Amino acid sequence: MCGIIAYIGPKNAYDILIEGLRRLEYRGYDSAGIALLNGDMNVYKKKGKVQELVDYTRDKNVNGHLGMGHTRWATHGRPDDVNAHPHYSGSGRLAIIHNGIIENYATLKEVLSRLGHTFTSETDTEVLVHLIEEIQNRENLSLGDAVRKALTKVIGAYAIVVMDRENPDLIVGARKSSPLVVGIGEKEFFLASDASPIIEHTNKVIYLEDEQVVELSLKDGIELTTISNEIQKPVIHELEMSLDQLEKGGFAHFMLKEIFQQPQTISDCMRGRLNAVEGWARLGGLEEHANKIINANRIIIAACGTSWHSALIGEYLIEDLARIPVEVEYASEFRYRNPILGPQDIVIVISQSGETADTLAAAELAREKGALVYGIVNVVGSSIARLTDGGSYIHCGPEIGVASTKAFTGQVTLLSLMAMVLGYRKGALSNTYYHQLIAELAQIPGKVEQVLSADGQIRELAQKFAGTNNALYLGRGYNFPVALEGALKLKEISYIHAEGYPAAEMKHGPIALIDENMPVIVIATNRSAYEKIASNIMEVKARKGIVIAIIDDRDQEIRKIADYCIEIPTTIEPLTPLLSVIPLQLLSYHIAVLRSCDVDQPRNLAKSVTVE
Repeated sequence: MCGIIAYIGPKNAYDILIEGLRRLEYRGYDSAGIALLNGDMNVYKKKGKVQELVDYTRDKNVNGHLGMGHTRWATHGRPDDVNAHPHYSGSGRLAIIHNGIIENYATLKEVLSRLGHTFTSETDTEVLVHLIEEIQNRENLSLGDAVRKALTKVIGAYAIVVMDRENPDLIVGARKSSPLVVGIGEKEFFLASDASPIIEHTNKVIYLEDEQVVELSLKDGIELTTISNEIQKPVIHELEMSLDQLEKGGFAHFMLKEIFQQPQTISDCMRGRLNAVEGWARLGGLEEHANKIINANRIIIAACGTSWHSALIGEYLIEDLARIPVEVEYASEFRYRNPILGPQDIVIVISQSGETADTLAAAELAREKGALVYGIVNVVGSSIARLTDGGSYIHCGPEIGVASTKAFTGQVTLLSLMAMVLGYRKGALSNTYYHQLIAELAQIPGKVEQVLSADGQIRELAQKFAGTNNALYLGRGYNFPVALEGALKLKEISYIHAEGYPAAEMKHGPIALIDENMPVIVIATNRSAYEKIASNIMEVKARKGIVIAIIDDRDQEIRKIADYCIEIPTTIEPLTPLLSVIPLQLLSYHIAVLRSCDVDQPRNLAKSVTVE
């Protein structure tokens, strides 16, 4: 989850590292630190956000043309100055930054302690840099060779960068199950967790594969090997990212910008895949595998967090429109319960970053069992994109806010396209209904614009509920997962306890919580279960609950019984989640702002969960 940035070149490294850490702060903000090499090795680190580090280094020596920086999401060891990265080796000759978890660190630490090593932090990372130095000294190896040999003794996940005070022209990086990208500039090199901190310097990158080690030297260039020292040929990619995608663009927060980007990002997801005038939908990544998917025993969708909620909507879509059995799994549980899988199964994995550790492991397990694995990700060149048999990008651009918004609607849009294409090819959709779905999906970006125009109304509503401590979200059918997503958003960024339920399940427990202080948000746009939803609302009202209803613009009945209503434009029922989720995103955002919460970087969370 942590953020890594490193630089070697003619420029002063400090400014590049600090700006890079600011762009990576969404990956972790428990602490931040830098190491700079300029004759001596200077390491500066502070608990808290990057600004704390900036303030701390104002009067320090920050010269150097080689350096690395790290922003941490704590795993081993509490967030403090000592546990912050970088970490020194025993002699202070080496320094390391690390994203991931060394699972056998305790065993390694015990061995190293017997050899005379003393540790100052609680981290697994410090153990690794001591191990590298022990091997380097004992066997008189170069830094690259010592890193390679040390990593053969490591169990776990890592993206690391290592510097050597005795070798001021070299920086070494390596990865396994945690992303690391090499940036290639004019007589300069970069290493980073993702492309965001290097895009203003270069658009040429190398995505490291698992168990690859890269040595970057201004004199010798790029040397890419495996940890067993097999020479690898670097493959250079060009980034399709612009700097303005990483800026707030006049919005108060990245989350608000990303909510308001959704008309465009949904359009981008559909571009080249949907044509309402000619009446067709297609997914290039699906073509090669469509027949196998149509004839599969079942589809399993594995995901985590918000992506799991979009997966649930995908289950409704694929079963409803394509008539293929679907099961949705938490990726974190799927990999540990010895699932029954075979060549007739299809596993779809969904991850915004394409680096989610549990989802990546689920994909690896599915491939081992012989299932076809299809990836739905946002980040080009990510680990899941490279691992899967096929897949589709959602093309939403960088999502910086930790609480996902535009990635969710991008995933649901893509799943809608997939269900439509599969259903039509299978013959499960009539020609008339297929073209109705195409026409309605093409109108969704404009209808999202209409929902966003209610931002002022939703902000006023947020003022009434910013002081609440609990909230209940209810939905049925396609909008039950939207209720889960709405509750998650409120929890993530405002720290209000919220739960999502199928509306009919309210009577099986949650109804006990309802009183005059309990706001109940009901997604009431389902025409197929309209009377039942209205009855659920009456049950809440009978217990003095406060009802906020998301309704479509034709509704007259629920408008009369709910305390507050937010309208969305009418659309065909399978596509309602793309509209009904927007007011819930805005409501969560405005409540969090009113509670003075850090919207873009909520406590204890990080954007990309690359460790278990």
